[in-house]
Amino acid sequence: MGACHKEADYPDTPEIRFISFTRLTNIHGKDSLGLLRFSFTDGNGDIGLGSADTLAPFNKGSEYYFNFFITYYEKQSGTFVKVTLPPPYPGADTLSSNSRIPDLRGKTNMRAVEGEIEMKLFTVNPFSAYDTICYEVSICDRALNRSNTIKTPEIALNK
Repeated sequence: MGACHKEADYPDTPEIRFISFTRLTNIHGKDSLGLLRFSFTDGNGDIGLGSADTLAPFNKGSEYYFNFFITYYEKQSGTFVKVTLPPPYPGADTLSSNSRIPDLRGKTNMRAVEGEIEMKLFTVNPFSAYDTICYEVSICDRALNRSNTIKTPEIALNK
């Protein structure tokens, strides 16, 4: 006897949902990093880029070199303000920078995919006295379909 497994039916444009944000402290008890966790669905299953994906439109300098997009905000005088941070290391875009989600297709032939992604982010702007932040995040699949944007709740940092 065999069983059939019906494949999920999701739109081809990825959809993401916020799950959690966990602050990580350094050896001095101060927040330095955070783990952002979110779920995703994608109807054509083409989330992620491999290390060899460097030709257009995924070439360096292209908008699509990255497939994880993040915007950093600080709460200044009661209002969240977008802040562009300096790079933490050579080759990074900014302190909390856009990244490349690895190719999630693997060896499966399934089109529709769902799962969870966890990204490690820098949390502290060393040039700022503000201690409350949040992030906006979206992803893009290989067909260049951009997901919805999610926003984290306020994150109060121990600087």
